[in-house]
Amino acid sequence: MYGVIIEESKGNFIPYTLAHFPEAEHPRLIRAFRQEQLFTRAGNGEMGSEEFLTRLGYADPVGAMRDYLENWLTLDPGFKPFVERLSRRDLDFVLLSNDVAEWNTCLMELYELDIYFKDVIVSGQIHMRKPQEEIFRYTLERLGCSARECVFVDNSAANLRAAQRLGIRTVHFNRDGEPYEGCQVEDFQELAEMLETGIE
Repeated sequence: MYGVIIEESKGNFIPYTLAHFPEAEHPRLIRAFRQEQLFTRAGNGEMGSEEFLTRLGYADPVGAMRDYLENWLTLDPGFKPFVERLSRRDLDFVLLSNDVAEWNTCLMELYELDIYFKDVIVSGQIHMRKPQEEIFRYTLERLGCSARECVFVDNSAANLRAAQRLGIRTVHFNRDGEPYEGCQVEDFQELAEMLETGIE
């Protein structure tokens, strides 16, 4: 989701939080993110969005969630045309995302994305995350697919390498200029052309 369908990476949430609290609170917030790993734990499903945001100090955690997702993130305008272009081909789209469960639900509703995906697999719901190889094994089993039947698109080289080790074909959505030795695309137009041509 983040860094591909959503233009911003999830790292945007830390600046968002720092912008919403006095500077005197910043050391406490940095500890919550770095030492206590609250964001990672919420993304792993160890706590829900409301508990996570309350522990950060938000008085209105639901309002903060909606404000961040609606006003600090951007749906890539190329995504929907990409899916609609490829909908006439025999392809199924599956979302595999590291995310807080409630945040993913909110984004799916906000941008009406459910109709585009055969399945949605979110770390906060299944308690495993990329780049752990187990999440890719779980996904293949859940979909009833072999690795070679799948193409995994991600903006993270570490996530792509984990999938590749299992024999999944990979495409680097090179939004951030991160080095990657395999197939790369810069946008959804290039991705559509690559999928139409075929990936080896």
